[in-house]
Amino acid sequence: MLTLRERQKLRRRDRIFRTAINLFREKGFHQTTATDIAKASHVSRGTFFNYYAYKEAVLLDFGAQLLGELREKALAELEQGTPPLEVLRRLWSRLAEVSEQERVLLSPLAYELLNPDPERAKAAFEALPLGDLIADILRPLKQKGKLREDMSLERISRSIADVYLLSALRWAAYTPGRRLKEEMTKFLDLMLEGAISRESSKREKAAKP
Repeated sequence: MLTLRERQKLRRRDRIFRTAINLFREKGFHQTTATDIAKASHVSRGTFFNYYAYKEAVLLDFGAQLLGELREKALAELEQGTPPLEVLRRLWSRLAEVSEQERVLLSPLAYELLNPDPERAKAAFEALPLGDLIADILRPLKQKGKLREDMSLERISRSIADVYLLSALRWAAYTPGRRLKEEMTKFLDLMLEGAISRESSKREKAAKP
């Protein structure tokens, strides 16, 4: 049971979070300052930094919430018997859709994963464990010997997660006129071509009529 003080802190954090996200969407992330967020949240600038050490940390909470929702859907589909690669492709499509919808928020969030400050990059990596989710999806294939044996499941999964990051950054910076889903699908197909066991691929091709 939370104390009154703890409940108040949670409500204050939630107010700051929601206010910041709304301002980012309205004004743009880079145009919004910590002072803007504090003022709109009716707290001092110091109080804002008590909850979020830097502005990008708000985006980590936002990304973690989105990834949590995607994780629930993906794991539910696995439990229902949906083939792992189909679950991965559905996850990929949802990632593309939400990235396009929330481009103002997810572009700076993606760059936070590449922050030159190792502590901040680590915080982003831990808040957004996309590679772990992909590993959970592909684990049944690994157990059946359908993934390459010379690469660990962790390495394959994190490489695929990196493909999302690079696809999103490239799309946001250089090809905003194209659909992100198309760009991501091309790179995912390329990655899976290298990740699937060649023996498994030969067997599946031979089984086709």
